[in-house]
Amino acid sequence: MIKTGLGYDIHRLKKGRRFLLAGVEIPFSRGEDGHSDGDVLAHAVCDALLGASALGDIGEFFSPSDPAWKDADSMKLLRDVYERVKKSGWKIVNLDCVIICEKPKVLTFRDAIRKSLSEVLETAPENVFVKGKTKEGLGSVGQGKAIEVFAQCLLEK
Repeated sequence: MIKTGLGYDIHRLKKGRRFLLAGVEIPFSRGEDGHSDGDVLAHAVCDALLGASALGDIGEFFSPSDPAWKDADSMKLLRDVYERVKKSGWKIVNLDCVIICEKPKVLTFRDAIRKSLSEVLETAPENVFVKGKTKEGLGSVGQGKAIEVFAQCLLEK
């Protein structure tokens, strides 16, 4: 059996925060604002995995109103999610992600991001891909005020 999952997340960008994508810190003047460390890519991947395996969504497991998750490492949350997915009998076939922001450019960091995700998902880096896109000045993302991510996974049992 195979199933697909789609994950999405968006965060404001704020001074004084680290800019993280899949645990990879990218030098930038602002970072994702969130209850946890704000790693928007890790959050979208969590939702893709949880959706494909029909286990729930990230907010059910790591509620932003719960102080236990304040400043949490999102890659640890992703590890926890993938452990749940594996216990349900699923494994990752592939993951494809679109990171949408005006700046910083993610291409230089793509290999490190893919490696980080593939390690947590226990798969080869060639089964994970990330693309950077812009909104060409449109909306809050296009104005550099936010970052959004779409993630799609394929699981097999």
